Amino acid sequence: MNPPKVVSREEWLVARKALLEKEKEVTKARDMIGEERRNLPMVKVEKPYLFHGPDGTLTLLDLFDGRRQLIVRHFMFVPGDTEGCIGCSMQADSVGELAHLWARDTSFVMVSRAPLADFEPFKARMGWKLPWYSSFGSDFNYDFEVTTEQGESPGVSTFYREGDDVFFTYSIFDRGGDIFKNFYNYLDITHLGRQEDQLEHPWDWWRHKDRYDVEGAAVPGNNWWNGTRFQK
Repeated sequence: MNPPKVVSREEWLVARKALLEKEKEVTKARDMIGEERRNLPMVKVEKPYLFHGPDGTLTLLDLFDGRRQLIVRHFMFVPGDTEGCIGCSMQADSVGELAHLWARDTSFVMVSRAPLADFEPFKARMGWKLPWYSSFGSDFNYDFEVTTEQGESPGVSTFYREGDDVFFTYSIFDRGGDIFKNFYNYLDITHLGRQEDQLEHPWDWWRHKDRYDVEGAAVPGNNWWNGTRFQK
């Protein structure tokens, strides 16, 4: 990329203030969309789903852990996999301290279609403390459209409860998931940005955090990529 011209601090400030006005417009638009998102209708969850975790079998209601809201990261890890989806893993790395969500009466869990025993070694390797459950044997992944005839997709779904009644409120897929990769938010404010323009696919540089020094660790065609929703 061609570097921008070098100017005085005063000239930079003029350009920065002009951009700031556009940034404020985007912020206001996000606030407006956020309000519309909160006003979406809800769907009552009638089907009983079962999840398997380190402490046994739980229901969807149990995953709330007593809180009023639940965020589910649909983590791409299918039966037989030994490593999780790289993009899902990068999002898991970005979650941070759950206490801040808990303070707003909101729980966070990851759910995968593989049996618990398949992904526990990978979870230990990544050093994650995030609650991670298996939906193996249930329709959960299919009903929330992260497992389809085209394959597996990453996504995030949100739920709300009133007493023992659980309601589905929102799902997000594809490029919408960028907001969950916090490193992108930091890269986007730098001069070089994401540095993906010269790549065949934006995800070609992605690696599991312990494999950046391993040649060819992330290549299209690995089990984390199925060429469906992720490419949009």
